Amino acid sequence: MVGGAVRDALMGLSAGDRDWVVVGADPETMLARGFQPVGTDFPVFLHPETKEEYALARTERKSGRGYKGFTFYTGADVTLLDDLKRRDLTMNAIAQAPDGTVIDPLQGCRDIELRKLRHVGEAFAEDPVRLLRLARFAARFPEFSVADETLSLARQLVDDGEVDALVPERVWQELAKGLMTANPGRMIDVLDQTGALPKVLPGLVWPAASQAELTCAHAAGLPLASRYALLCRHMADSPALSHRLRAPRQCQDYAVLLPELLEILARPNADAQSQLQVLTQADALRRPDRFADLLHTARCVQHVEVDADLWIRRLDAARQIDTRTIVQAAAGDASAIQQGIRQARLQALKSSE
Repeated sequence: MVGGAVRDALMGLSAGDRDWVVVGADPETMLARGFQPVGTDFPVFLHPETKEEYALARTERKSGRGYKGFTFYTGADVTLLDDLKRRDLTMNAIAQAPDGTVIDPLQGCRDIELRKLRHVGEAFAEDPVRLLRLARFAARFPEFSVADETLSLARQLVDDGEVDALVPERVWQELAKGLMTANPGRMIDVLDQTGALPKVLPGLVWPAASQAELTCAHAAGLPLASRYALLCRHMADSPALSHRLRAPRQCQDYAVLLPELLEILARPNADAQSQLQVLTQADALRRPDRFADLLHTARCVQHVEVDADLWIRRLDAARQIDTRTIVQAAAGDASAIQQGIRQARLQALKSSE
């Protein structure tokens, strides 16, 4: 067993999926034993019963730009040490034999004790995804410091232009994982320290307040879309970044809607028309759960007073008007129906105060 499951077990954390590396075998051997091939870039197989991933031990050689610019070798002569030496951080390069024996040739256990994020070898500077993973692990384990020499190699990835070859899907994958940690802001800090931030998240504005807002979002158990909205809320053009990252639609919507909601919430005495405008722009009348998410997200913004219960009462009042009576009274006049519903909602909002 290799990777995160071993690391987390050593740290007393609940382990996620288990990954296995197979030494001294070839694809034919795996197929003969009933394993199902799933790897496209290199041989990875699913166990016929447990469905856990088993990858043939491999080495890699740099052959082009970016994280896909590698040639892999998976011969039966590749050793466990060969395989562990190609990994990113020492804490992720620990193996455990089936009998429970820990195999740690690269001193990952020592670095866990030292609370240190340290690269395995100089090849760290060949793969830009390792910089993203470094930043993400810094967010997941905020008590760990990043080794100076590891930061230097991360900066080299930026200076050499390797980071420019990152594809949007992989950037989003790592960013999303980092945003869901207990200290999401630290991922952004590491990207900033290495000079990668304007390359990876162009246009992002990262003021000191955003750190606390993202920490609040984790404490409140807010979803990914809310955390992404807080990350982007100081940007002049969040849709451009969302498009670049190919962020999920919900994340894109929250990033646009949150600043609009904050602008209205900043007005302490918003009248019924302003309230209805907020509810309409946020599509709250059709999607009340999303509006509730945005309200809870707004509560993490410093210097903004949000009475979520009051806004929920307003929304409930606007949604509970008797539209059937209005439609019947309008006798098929679409304009009259629209105006009647609007007036009824405005009256309901006034009455809810």
